[in-house]
Amino acid sequence: MSTVERNHFPAWFDRLQTRYMNPVVRPVAPFLPGFAVIEHVGRRSGQPYATPVNAFRVGGRLYVAMGHGRTDWIRNTLAAGEAGARYAFRHYRLVNPRVVGRGEAGSEFPLAARIAARRLPLFVADVAAD
Repeated sequence: MSTVERNHFPAWFDRLQTRYMNPVVRPVAPFLPGFAVIEHVGRRSGQPYATPVNAFRVGGRLYVAMGHGRTDWIRNTLAAGEAGARYAFRHYRLVNPRVVGRGEAGSEFPLAARIAARRLPLFVADVAAD
């Protein structure tokens, strides 16, 4: 993991978020502006997981700033090559997941993604047409 993909939060905050905040936010996240739930499968366990994240969709892509670094949900999604997302009252299939390094978001990215990418790497996935 490069230094630009490191976790920008203290370890105690990650534990607090994983143990207490995520279970509260997970059921309502798909209905809140700026939130999504990423549905992915564990690389080793094969277990399904649902992780709430701050995300935004522009055009045919979903963007997530990687403030927590290369987390399990990102590694699982990259390994599988796809995931699901519940966002804005709908379910989407995400394909072609990738990580765009800090400062690498070019003019083809929307303004919000370019602003986020100034300081953090971005997780980007295409929204598949169903």
